[in-house]
Amino acid sequence: MPAIEHLALWTDDLEGLRWWYERWLGGRAGELYRHDEFTSYFMEFDGGARLELMHRPGEERGLRAHVAFSLGSKELVDELAAELGAVDGPRTTGDGYYEAVVLDPDGNRVELTV
Repeated sequence: MPAIEHLALWTDDLEGLRWWYERWLGGRAGELYRHDEFTSYFMEFDGGARLELMHRPGEERGLRAHVAFSLGSKELVDELAAELGAVDGPRTTGDGYYEAVVLDPDGNRVELTV
């Protein structure tokens, strides 16, 4: 059964937002991830919830980037990506995710991960 893997927030102040989630909500930041187009932290919280804080110059702030669902296996990611017509992937990302990106009916990005 699919489970929400993480939500993502864009921010202008990556370090400040990381600090806020650590200080006030008990989040634990992973290593800073540097991609060609953005930087991000994955924040982990008690109970397994995760939040990806993302920064790219000029990007609008807020909860608008994507939602990610963990499907449990590469095979299920491949199958659903093919069925829904993935707009990106499946692929292994620089931070080790196996993912594909599909669009929901409103055009929102949905990551399918292992």
